[in-house]
Amino acid sequence: MSSKSLLTLPQPHMTRRRFVQGLAAGGVVASMPGLARAALENRAHTGTAPVLTGTEIQLVVEETLVNYTGKPRMATTINGSIPAPTLRLREGDTVTLRVTNRLKESTSIHWHGIILPFQMDGVPGISFRGIPPGETFTYRFKLQQSGTYWYHSHSGMQELTGMYGALIVEPKDGERIRADREHVVLLSDWTDEEPGRVFAKLKAQGDYYNFHQPTVMDFFNDAAHQGLRRAMAKREMWNDMRMSPTDLADLSAETLTYLMNGSAPAANWTGLFKPGERVRLRFINGAGNTFYDVRIPGLKMTVVQSDGLPVEPVTVDEFRFGPGETYDVIVEPKDMPYTLFAQAMDRSGYARGTLAPREGLTAPVPAIDPVQPLTMGDMMGDMSRMDHSAMGHGDMAPAAMDHSQMDHSAHGMAMGGLAKPGQQVRHARTEYGASVDMRVDTPRTNLDDPGVGLRGNGRKVLTLDQLSTVGGPMDDRGPGREIELHLTGNMERYTWSFDGLAFGGSTPVTFKHGERLRVILHNDTMMTHPMHMHGMWSELESPDGRFLVRRHTIPVQPAQRISFLVTADAPGRWAWHCHLMFHMHAGMFREVLVA
Repeated sequence: MSSKSLLTLPQPHMTRRRFVQGLAAGGVVASMPGLARAALENRAHTGTAPVLTGTEIQLVVEETLVNYTGKPRMATTINGSIPAPTLRLREGDTVTLRVTNRLKESTSIHWHGIILPFQMDGVPGISFRGIPPGETFTYRFKLQQSGTYWYHSHSGMQELTGMYGALIVEPKDGERIRADREHVVLLSDWTDEEPGRVFAKLKAQGDYYNFHQPTVMDFFNDAAHQGLRRAMAKREMWNDMRMSPTDLADLSAETLTYLMNGSAPAANWTGLFKPGERVRLRFINGAGNTFYDVRIPGLKMTVVQSDGLPVEPVTVDEFRFGPGETYDVIVEPKDMPYTLFAQAMDRSGYARGTLAPREGLTAPVPAIDPVQPLTMGDMMGDMSRMDHSAMGHGDMAPAAMDHSQMDHSAHGMAMGGLAKPGQQVRHARTEYGASVDMRVDTPRTNLDDPGVGLRGNGRKVLTLDQLSTVGGPMDDRGPGREIELHLTGNMERYTWSFDGLAFGGSTPVTFKHGERLRVILHNDTMMTHPMHMHGMWSELESPDGRFLVRRHTIPVQPAQRISFLVTADAPGRWAWHCHLMFHMHAGMFREVLVA
């Protein structure tokens, strides 16, 4: 059971409901402290962000007062808006974006998924020094792609405090995806707490915000269905491992309000359409720490883009995506309203809006799905290939095949034109320490699993193996070598890393300029990590080495081993990290050097 005091449990009924669902009129209050008092009574309209176009754009970063839950708080905004203005640019244009910092601290903007020179990538300490207070930095680059992308701060925790916006690049030869209307649907999350304080709480107690811990009643239910002996063994196993089968997310609705286009659920952002139209919805996950499961009850969604690039159309009822990912879908609504429903993966709350033929219409909001606990497969991987000794965990004995003296740590193995990704698990010796609480020796490699909480729910859920980028791979060469990196952590200590090494203790991963290589990511943790490599595309492949889809952000599920090909065509220094903000800040961040 959780070690939390009962005094920390949320208040019942309306107080808690208002916090989770937010205020109907919540949002941006004022960008000038002197106007704060008056603005509390005359709140600005929030919802769809303003749109900026052209090749010369001015952006101003400043503090802005907001109120989502009944408590005014300071946010970090761009041009006084949450979300930041939507930038509608054109493929082939060279754009100039001047960013002025009016904060008291340094800031930055990263153009997520955009291929550009590394000096324009916007990561302080990697590609530039950041933008000091009172200064203006000019970003200038040529747009070599089209599609749905986004931009956000890469400084401190400003992204979680409101600094994010949509970036739409229109194709230079005209749009090939047919739609009569489109809406950007940018999902995010907000906390009234200071993000540094949230992080400190997690460092002190990794499950601080998890209010789905197993209870005595859960034990009695297990005993009734499985028998007392099996229920006891199950509880003893999880207790021995100092883990919870409900550790699905670090943060929950205990501190988060879930936003759709900057609007809390009670504010009900609304996108209009005319009956008979084909409507394109550009979904962007700009959250700091939330995986969303998105569906529109009563309406099928046809996925036509993934991370900005066209894919062969696939029709689904639901999809999951993590921070950094984008999906474009086509829907064909009838003359009635529909709820855009995006529930958090831990099932503690949701973001919500409405797609409607007229203003003022609403549709029923579905109940949140029940919590599905993690399974043994989420912890240990492929159960069919496992004997009990095949898992090294915490204080338990290491696996029978002890690779603790092997240091593969991103150096890779020159193996010629590898047809299939390597299957032999290689744990770096740096994984055997206090910063790693488990190691998986028989990982899952399948890509047809929708993930915990979506399995067997009766709906057709998108999985990675269903995605196929139009036109195939960008490079016909096979990989000349293969490197393997492990996603590692210790939930009790709240440490996150590559190969057991946090960013400060790691060395850069080196790619040779122009080479084609395979990267294997092996998840030794029980959480899903959305992994984002800056500057280059990651071309996900099937377990047998077949090209599937080109991405800039790839979610890696618990105890899963995935592989992708990279063409190292972007010289310079690049960031590579988990896009769960607190995982990145805790150490799951690595530098990539292309030289």
